[in-house]
Amino acid sequence: TGALSKLVDRDSSEGSQLLDQLRVDSGYEKALGAALSDDLKAPAVTPDMGSGWVALPSYPQPQSLPAGVKALTNFVSVPEVLVRRMGQVGLVDAADGARLQKDLAPGQRLVSIGGDLWRWDGFRAAAEDAPSAAALRLEQINRLEGLKKDLNDATAKADGMRQAHEMLTTRLAELAQADQAARDARRAADGAVADANRALSRAEADRNLAEGKLESSGLAVSRHEEEAMSARKALNEAEATYKSLGNLDEARNEVEDIKMTVEAARMTMMSKRSSYDEVRREGEARTKRGQEITKEVSGWKHRLETANKRSAELQERKETSEGELKEAMTAPDEIAAKRDELADAIAEAESRRKDSADKLALSETALRDATMAERDAERTASEAREARARSEARADAAKETTQYAVERIFEAQETTPEKLLEQLDVDPDKMPSSDGIENDVNRLKRQRDALGAVNLRAEEDAKEVQEEHDLLVKEKTDLEDAIRALRTGIASLNKEGRERLLTAFEQVNESFGTLFKHLFGGGEAKLVLVESDDPLEAGLEIMCQPPGKKLSTLSLLSGGEQTLTAMALIFAVFRANPAPICVLDEVDAPLDDANVTRFCDLLDEMTRRTNTRFLIITHHAVTMSRMDRLFGVTMGEQGVSQLVSVDLKAATTLVA
Repeated sequence: TGALSKLVDRDSSEGSQLLDQLRVDSGYEKALGAALSDDLKAPAVTPDMGSGWVALPSYPQPQSLPAGVKALTNFVSVPEVLVRRMGQVGLVDAADGARLQKDLAPGQRLVSIGGDLWRWDGFRAAAEDAPSAAALRLEQINRLEGLKKDLNDATAKADGMRQAHEMLTTRLAELAQADQAARDARRAADGAVADANRALSRAEADRNLAEGKLESSGLAVSRHEEEAMSARKALNEAEATYKSLGNLDEARNEVEDIKMTVEAARMTMMSKRSSYDEVRREGEARTKRGQEITKEVSGWKHRLETANKRSAELQERKETSEGELKEAMTAPDEIAAKRDELADAIAEAESRRKDSADKLALSETALRDATMAERDAERTASEAREARARSEARADAAKETTQYAVERIFEAQETTPEKLLEQLDVDPDKMPSSDGIENDVNRLKRQRDALGAVNLRAEEDAKEVQEEHDLLVKEKTDLEDAIRALRTGIASLNKEGRERLLTAFEQVNESFGTLFKHLFGGGEAKLVLVESDDPLEAGLEIMCQPPGKKLSTLSLLSGGEQTLTAMALIFAVFRANPAPICVLDEVDAPLDDANVTRFCDLLDEMTRRTNTRFLIITHHAVTMSRMDRLFGVTMGEQGVSQLVSVDLKAATTLVA
């Protein structure tokens, strides 16, 4: 396409030709070239301009083409100036041209698709004798448009395949990430199922132990009840014996001993019953916990099955995407092959163009010579017909003119014409004619007029354009310098940010581990950068291991453990960058008394280390007892609120 474009642009640069305003259906280029020939190279002009096509009105009574002849205008779109000419051109088969030529009216002509021409005056031109340059030009334009369309289609297809390849690559990466996430979720689910199984085993063992204790307690209660019944029976017997005895003091002492024995048995029975109730409640609690663990195990098994199913679906989608990716990867090769085919076609077209150009040059030369010969012959014939009547008068006039010239030469030079030619050393046969000299003068005048008026502002316009160009170049240089400076600044800020972030991360991570051990009474915790090696783009993962548990993420801890871990992280940040005040809103709500005490101890230590004032919102009595000052709102009367404050630190000082 590049070679054809250059050729078409080179021909178009020669002038404004009507050839550039025509649109002809593919296959009819030679017919149009034969109909108009070199006349297509002329431009459209006005009546007061030079050579070219002038728009004329249509014929008052247009002459119809012979019967069965199709007008060439059915296959060609021409400008207005050629409508009159093209209306008299018909399209026929090459075999019918000679037969229909005799039916043509003056001004009409017939052409064939192959480029043959039959004119009304009897002239005939065969297509193989002299191919028309205009036809070749039209074929090149149509060929160029076809190649451009094919190239655009191939480019669009290549862009589409490239976008599809990029989309499939992105989709494959997403599927790979999803597959990795599913694998991670499956591993987490496997771990959770294993933990749940271990917890279920422990719960079942505890339940069996509780059932054993419960059975033992039941037997003990039954035994003590039997002992109590025996004691009551002995008491009754003792009372009967007492009544039957005469010595009351001894009987009373014996009764007292029996009562004490019965009371001790009753206390033992109540204690055993209380133990029995406690063991029964513990057994029920453990049974309930075992049921909950069974439900959790079922849930984790369901999640595991879902994860397996999801993993299988992702694997299937991955295989499908890989297949689509392979198909998309072969598309560039097909496009490259198509591009190579187009390149070969362009090279072949370029070769044919060169051959056609050579043939065209030879044909144009031959056509030009033939046209000139034809014009000369027509002019000669016309002049001969007109000159025949005036030949004698011209002969007489020539004699008179010759005599007058001889006299003038003699008067001016005092010599004869023959001697004058000898003196000037000029060959009479080589002297140009007066008509030729006049034609050269007219041609030079037309060339001068074609140059147009002199542009007096050309130099000023060139200076303005040059100044604007220099300004744009300077602005471009300034922008490039600014971009480089900005990139340098951004790189410096990123470097400093990474260094400061890593320093703060190490400080916070160290304090976080220490505070975690303080709050939990042992264990291990740390902060980990994830998803990127760049600290500016990485995420943060909290890894913690309370005493007696394995290392896990924050989401797998209980509510109280999550609260303690979060407080350890907050206070670690305060250690690295203390703030003047910190507000904690009911952070001790999920904690028991022991953990609340640890939390308050940590608050006291943070107050001493950082000089930060802590404002605690709480309902816990232990937390309120450890504060320095209490603020509360009471409602002594309906709808009347009153702010109450107590300075515990001052009260402690007064008591001391």
